[in-house]
Amino acid sequence: MAVLLPTTIDETLAALAATPAALVLAGGTDVMVDVNEGRRRPEHVVCLRRVETLRARSVENGTLVLGAATTYTELLEPEIAAVAPAITDAARTVGSPQIRNAGTIGGNLATASPAGDTLPVLLALGASVEIDGPAGRRRIALQDFLVGPKRSALEPGDLMIAVRIPIRRGPQEYLKVGTRNAMVIAVASLALVVDLDARTVGIGLGSVGPTAFLAAAAAEWLTPRLVWADDRVSLPQAADAATFAGLVAAAAQPIDDHRSTARYRTHAIEVMASRALRRAVQFGAPHRAAT
Repeated sequence: MAVLLPTTIDETLAALAATPAALVLAGGTDVMVDVNEGRRRPEHVVCLRRVETLRARSVENGTLVLGAATTYTELLEPEIAAVAPAITDAARTVGSPQIRNAGTIGGNLATASPAGDTLPVLLALGASVEIDGPAGRRRIALQDFLVGPKRSALEPGDLMIAVRIPIRRGPQEYLKVGTRNAMVIAVASLALVVDLDARTVGIGLGSVGPTAFLAAAAAEWLTPRLVWADDRVSLPQAADAATFAGLVAAAAQPIDDHRSTARYRTHAIEVMASRALRRAVQFGAPHRAAT
């Protein structure tokens, strides 16, 4: 096995151009499972550990930009929690401290597992992926980047550079159900993001379809029924919460597998949708100050 250790993005792209089929290795937390079980035997590996640019983090014009090699542990930093708290909540549920120290947000996206913990949050936030490669530098909306079970829009020779996340002002929730309380692959997961400025709601679902995806119809149904204020959002008709949760559950496309049944996944998503909504919005008529 030949292992290349570039130190810059240009060196990495040159290595991938020379060997487009090379395995791009960041944290390796998913890859090593396949290697250890004999499902993958790469002949060439391009290791990203020394490419410091891919771990850069910044805020640009209302957008949080995370280098693709940002680790889950780094996602727990207060600076990120302050502008994208649901990302931090999702990162906190990933594996053990050792896994969080190694695993990266870019790896989670490139693996494109329906159970990827950060994916529902990134979808709900309206994130996009920045890629460089033979077709040049480009950005792809995350919902277009995820093209199938463990399949992404990355082409041979491509390198994920960064994840761009619009900063949303408003409540954010992330909920996950697993077969135990910690270090578990999601049986079902849900993210709900309220944007008080744009007056929109994003709902991302994980582990209940061939990819993580948006429950767009449920969000479109809910949004006009909310009463928006500068610092909060209200749902005057409490009964609408049950209808909303049912619409989210109806969007699910779960399967039976060794972790859960489709029926349970649908039920879990409905319960999580109801809980997330109750945490994010005020129920009943909005409070009005006395005059």
